[in-house]
Amino acid sequence: MTESNANKQIARATGTVMIAIFLGQITGLIRGVIVARTFGASPELDAFFAANRVSETLFLLVAGGALGSAFIPTFTGLLAKDDKASAWRLASAIANAVTLTLSLLALLVAFFAPQVVRYALAPGLSNDPQLFTLTISLLRIQLISTVLFGLGGLFVGILNAHQTFLVPALTPALYQLGIIFGALVLAPSMGIFGLAWGVVIGAALYLLVQIPSLAKLPNFSLLTSHFSLGLKDSNVRQVLTLMGPRLLGVAIVQLNFWVNTWLASQMVSGSVTGLYYGFSLMLMAQAVIAQSAAIAVMPTFSSQHALGQKDEMRSSLAATLRSVILLALPASAGLILLRRPLISLLYQRGEFDSRAVEIVAWALLWYAAGMVGHAIMEILTRAFYAQHDTKTPVIIGTVAMALNIVFSIAFIKLFEFIGWMPHGGLALANSLATALEAIVLFIVMQKRLNGIEGKFILRGIVSAALGVFAMSFAIFSWRYLGQEFSPWIITPVGVIIGGGVYFAALWFMRVPELQYMVNGVLRRLKRS
Repeated sequence: MTESNANKQIARATGTVMIAIFLGQITGLIRGVIVARTFGASPELDAFFAANRVSETLFLLVAGGALGSAFIPTFTGLLAKDDKASAWRLASAIANAVTLTLSLLALLVAFFAPQVVRYALAPGLSNDPQLFTLTISLLRIQLISTVLFGLGGLFVGILNAHQTFLVPALTPALYQLGIIFGALVLAPSMGIFGLAWGVVIGAALYLLVQIPSLAKLPNFSLLTSHFSLGLKDSNVRQVLTLMGPRLLGVAIVQLNFWVNTWLASQMVSGSVTGLYYGFSLMLMAQAVIAQSAAIAVMPTFSSQHALGQKDEMRSSLAATLRSVILLALPASAGLILLRRPLISLLYQRGEFDSRAVEIVAWALLWYAAGMVGHAIMEILTRAFYAQHDTKTPVIIGTVAMALNIVFSIAFIKLFEFIGWMPHGGLALANSLATALEAIVLFIVMQKRLNGIEGKFILRGIVSAALGVFAMSFAIFSWRYLGQEFSPWIITPVGVIIGGGVYFAALWFMRVPELQYMVNGVLRRLKRS
């Protein structure tokens, strides 16, 4: 594959995934609105989000750790070399291992759930016997979703390796629909338990929706032909070897989230929920911008590495990083400037009052400041994994997450001293640690590839910064002029004004990515 064709393929795949993820994020917003209206920033919702952290951690440790860093590069490399039989034997063995491991871990955690909640997860919730018992029950219900997500994650990897992106990228929307069903249909009679069962239903949809597309792939029957862990298979051993460091890295990241939950559970009521909603809103924008590109670029990176195309990989990485920065920088500024009216528009109804708006807005302010770092790291880690290197990102990530814990404690004390809500310090710590991690990852990858077209990326950063300056002035002026208006007017008009000014600035500066996009749209309209 030529360098130009590779970049075009990445662009097409990114566009497809971006649209699907955007639909998923819209569904997630609707889910958030419904849940916020139903439960507000209540202690029961704190218990739900704390319990959800456990099942999410198990999934990310086993399925996420194996698939994102080890399985997809190895599986794609085998397909690129036309060794399809070995590729499907590997997929079958990993499917069996993921199912078995997650089932055993879920049973173990369910048995020790009281100890997990009391000592590791949320000691602040343990002070209330009813809340403590509720958290344990919610945790045990949601553990069912772990196995379903594990297999679903494997299916996503298989389909992506075959350059099938649309259906896998739609799976998060199906998961959100399950939670919406739990909130609307089950919660009226079951309370917060309906939300927990909604998670299980969403996980089942996440898995089942992929099966028709998977069944159409050649050699799919090999996936279920026999039960084997494939421990004698060299490819399976390679995945397990690559998975080891990545598991440590995921564990360190999840440890930080656990520490945040642990610390926030001892703050004012609603702090856990505030961090969850603030991080989720930042992550929604980051997912559309960076995760879509990362998902699309991973198979291409893996193929380029397997075929020894170092120059092509350097070009693809530089183009992807520049494009992501051009979108992440204005998104970060927009979330910061419009955070309060945005949160009011989305959530302020029912049990979600003005106090809850302030709690979430404060967390979002500091999380949004770190969006560019999160976006860059999303792309760079995929480049390392494509090179079958899981150790370097894990070592760098471990140091960064250790700093995150130090920053968290320091910023909590600083915020309390100033008189600010301390949960914002947890969000700032995450943003600062992630930014440092992204910088170090970039430096290491730059040395490995003998450069990543730094001047080309820098020109993109300068253009984005100038555009964001103009955009921020426009949004700030609009906020000042429309301060008496409803959030239903301030937010959408602010987005339109800010986005229009930003893209006008890029067009004036003749940023090629924007011109390519506009020309592509015009060509399609002419064909129509």
